[in-house]
Amino acid sequence: MILQSLVTYYESLERKGKITSPGWCSAKVSFALELSEAGELLRIIPLKESVLRGKKTALVPTIRKVPQMVARSSGVSANFLCDNSSYLLGIDNKGKPERSVECFEAAKEKHLEILKETGGKAARAVVLYFKTWKPEKAMEHTALSEGLEEITAGGNLFFFIGDEFAQEDPAVKAAWETYSQKPGDGVEGTCLVTGKRAEIARIHGTIKGVPGAQSSGAALVSFNAPAFESYGKEQSYNAPVSTYAAYAYTTALNYLLADRDHMTMIGDTAIVYWSEDGEEVYNRTFSFMMEPTADNQEIVDGVFKNLAAGKAVDENGTQESLSLNQKFYILGLSPNAARLSVRFFYQDSFGNILRHVKEHYDRLRIVRPSGDHMEYLGVWRLLSETVNKKSKDKKPAPNMAGSLYRAIISGSNYPESMHQAVLGRIRSEQDDSDSRIYKITRGRAAIIKAYLLKNRGCSEEEITMEMNENSNDVAYILGQEFAVLEAIQEDANPGINATIKDRYFNSACATPSSIFPILFKLKNSHLRKMNNKGREIYYEKMLGALQSKITEVPKRLNLDAQDRFILGYYHQTQKRYEKKSKEEA
Repeated sequence: MILQSLVTYYESLERKGKITSPGWCSAKVSFALELSEAGELLRIIPLKESVLRGKKTALVPTIRKVPQMVARSSGVSANFLCDNSSYLLGIDNKGKPERSVECFEAAKEKHLEILKETGGKAARAVVLYFKTWKPEKAMEHTALSEGLEEITAGGNLFFFIGDEFAQEDPAVKAAWETYSQKPGDGVEGTCLVTGKRAEIARIHGTIKGVPGAQSSGAALVSFNAPAFESYGKEQSYNAPVSTYAAYAYTTALNYLLADRDHMTMIGDTAIVYWSEDGEEVYNRTFSFMMEPTADNQEIVDGVFKNLAAGKAVDENGTQESLSLNQKFYILGLSPNAARLSVRFFYQDSFGNILRHVKEHYDRLRIVRPSGDHMEYLGVWRLLSETVNKKSKDKKPAPNMAGSLYRAIISGSNYPESMHQAVLGRIRSEQDDSDSRIYKITRGRAAIIKAYLLKNRGCSEEEITMEMNENSNDVAYILGQEFAVLEAIQEDANPGINATIKDRYFNSACATPSSIFPILFKLKNSHLRKMNNKGREIYYEKMLGALQSKITEVPKRLNLDAQDRFILGYYHQTQKRYEKKSKEEA
């Protein structure tokens, strides 16, 4: 299904003229070798362009349409017209001059074969260049005197003759297409993707752009050892895919990974998404729905409000009707040596995916601190709640990121690992002496609330967005009581650095019957120290109302009850701060 979906997407893009046709591909190119009509190297033309990344500007290679590049991880195999310095100049900075000369000779042989009967100045210039260029004297050439280290660093180069690039010359282009489209002598079979009988691809093209994978590209479909063979079928003949289908799916996937509007990184997982018809508005809408920013909160809200009417809002805030029946695909990939691992693949109608995302945000809704204006928390914000804020490596667990993303878009249960990680952070940070860390954040409380609603099947009447005044759940009420006891301590000791939360929260949450008697004794001394009869009566009434709902304090609370304890504490604390903010206003 993955390959079929990508081939269909490729065909949609090809009809719109957005993607290369068979025999061609897009590649990153750093420099052009300008040649005279006699094949002499005149100068090196830098092709890198300035791109703003964050607050800094970086020079990056440009993306150009070039003849289809070969798949190689080792050995010598030349590309046509576009390759690195080893193949086009016969030099590199790896300290292997013999291999560089071998690479140049392979490129020379390929170019002379393809262009042997081609006329025109571009073809003649390239042919003369390969016939006259001496790799052993390349370092002495004046055109290479500047920037030699950067030129030989591994970036792609191609040729420039007169006023155009070599691959744009009509005669050169025709020669390449004749060469690339000639019938092969490969094995024929029924393609698993198209269902048609055609030549089967022995090796599939590589996929580039997945962080952590090999820079030269990694394979999505690959068999390179006898252990992977079956019934005597070697290499990719194990899974017969036609050369056309192999080209189409690799081209489409490389297109998606190279476009920031179609790709996002969550942990170590590269996630790409696309609509079947290739319309860009769908992936743009999906992108900012999954990762809302402070600037597009209203737009996300508008998408949800118009969902029932079959309309959505694009990233510019303009109303645009979207088909909720449009097929939409989401693919998660992670690096695995020279291959790619599929973390997940999900397909559904765009409307269903939006509904699942909306239900997810509804479950996350919880009272926010006064300074928090982000109504919708994106995936990365949730994952950041599972890591140590003081650690240098703030990346979430790899498997968790993909599992959470899949759970949101499919409407399935949240990963247990995320729930455990949040509880682990809350417990470990209670023991942290740094009082500046607010242990139970809005994000962590929201995750716990969503987990109870989805994974544990709790009702929304029980697990509420704001403090539930009518709750009779003992664990929830104990959490409220703990927040009130902490408020008493802080009221009696203004500016205190550490509270009962830092010392007793974990044990009170797990074994309340052994801790709350200690907390109530401390409360009495705190009230006496407060020396304010009115405040004392206020707090005693509040505790009395909560205590009246508890017949017996449990010896132990299971994980679900601990979740409700944390929510009770969070809700009561936010209620207190909300009241304080109103009084100050």
